Amino acid sequence: MKHKPRVGVFKFASCDGCQLSLLDLEDELVALAGAVDIAFFPEMSSNMRSGPYEIGLVEGSVTTHQDAARIHQIRKQCQNLVAIGACATAGGIQALRNWSDTQQWVNQVYAHPEYIQTLSMSTPISGHVPVDFELRGCPVNKYQLLELVSATLAGRKPNIPTYSVCVECKRRGNICIAVAEGVGCLGPATQAGCGALCPTYSRGCYGCFGPAESASSTILAEHLLAQGHAPDEVVRAFRSYNACAWPFRQAAEGKGLT
Repeated sequence: MKHKPRVGVFKFASCDGCQLSLLDLEDELVALAGAVDIAFFPEMSSNMRSGPYEIGLVEGSVTTHQDAARIHQIRKQCQNLVAIGACATAGGIQALRNWSDTQQWVNQVYAHPEYIQTLSMSTPISGHVPVDFELRGCPVNKYQLLELVSATLAGRKPNIPTYSVCVECKRRGNICIAVAEGVGCLGPATQAGCGALCPTYSRGCYGCFGPAESASSTILAEHLLAQGHAPDEVVRAFRSYNACAWPFRQAAEGKGLT
């Protein structure tokens, strides 16, 4: 019998949305399951087998001491390690703790804060181990995820766009809401992948797919300020799904904002 590459899917601090994107492939998932051996995927099956794995998909950020140790063990088991989603690539929403007093939050939320053991920061997978590819999105685009796995199996570079959401807007024939209506929009600095969903319905891009390649996030922040958007509004725009992504961090910490 021909050996089928083994795949492991691992979860850290996250909402499970990116794993659900994989399950949402439905018909494509059946074909994928025929091409690979999905050996470890607790979200899908209780039949979990140990590595090594040809491909490891990791969702979620590192937020505890235990997970900081666990990701090193997973890295050793995976020939190709891929971080999927905003949490795994940029710390996710939970990275908002990075600019606050985490212990104060723990004391306010939990009846017995002494039982809670957590790190003061939420960090991406690449902050702890080398990763072979980062697939962005909150959640990831399921077809990009399929392309990523297919390309990895074929030994080629994944065909994942690195241009901005603005390109997707133009392809859909949208009028630029940032120019025409003065709407605060992160599209010029955000990587494509959503099909310009929010701008199509007259809502500014929220930056779900993180910074685009060579994104001029600081220039965009200055432009938003010049448009009349309040400094705290601009900071909140960049500190959302991909708050810990370096270009977005630079923008949120730029001149006139902090």
